[in-house]
Amino acid sequence: MLAGKTAIVTGGTRGIGFSIAKTFLENGANVAIAGSRKESVDKALEKLPEYRNRVMGIWPDLCDPAAVAEAFTAVQDRFGRLDILANNAGISSRTSLYDYTVEEFSRIMDLNVKAVFVCSQAAARIMKEAGGGVIINTSSMVGEYGQPSGCGYPTSKFAVNGLTRSLARELAKDKIRVNAVAPGVTRTDMVAALPQEMVDRISAGIPLGRMGEPLDIANAYLYLASDLASYVTGVTLRVDGAAMT
Repeated sequence: MLAGKTAIVTGGTRGIGFSIAKTFLENGANVAIAGSRKESVDKALEKLPEYRNRVMGIWPDLCDPAAVAEAFTAVQDRFGRLDILANNAGISSRTSLYDYTVEEFSRIMDLNVKAVFVCSQAAARIMKEAGGGVIINTSSMVGEYGQPSGCGYPTSKFAVNGLTRSLARELAKDKIRVNAVAPGVTRTDMVAALPQEMVDRISAGIPLGRMGEPLDIANAYLYLASDLASYVTGVTLRVDGAAMT
């Protein structure tokens, strides 16, 4: 579905991001996995030996426009193009408002919102010159419903939804589609560490009767990145089993 295309996946070293990167590779794309540290990127690349000719790693500070532009240009130089950006990097928090510090709030907003802006700007500049592309942002179900603590995370995802819709309208003239995927509870490493009884209790509140798997989210990314979604832009696609918080 993505044969001959090139994608960058931020936060691509583990969990949902790694599943997105692997799914893109399986569907013919060249992929650059972006992580916070060279060590974590190298570890992810070691898990993909069969794709060594079509995968590379980058580790820029995602909030630094110059570093991001340099890294994205390196991807373009390696593979000759940049067609897809998956803005998946992000962090969460469950801190109560009464204990929340400005520093913690700023840290979440920086990676979850500012980095999406910086990476989207760098990718869009390359894509515009090439005649188009696709940007997909990771939102969250709590971007619609909120959550009972850790207000910075849902706030950041509300912002991602607004940025997605706004960029879709602005960049449509340049043939750049911009969408978001809003995962529900997904079986990442953090969830895998929970006791089974807690997993069962969470799953019981999801109409489909189970948590999402990283591949469920990656498949939504695959659809939005592909030509099957050529008339889809400005959408935040919920992939949550109809769950509500």
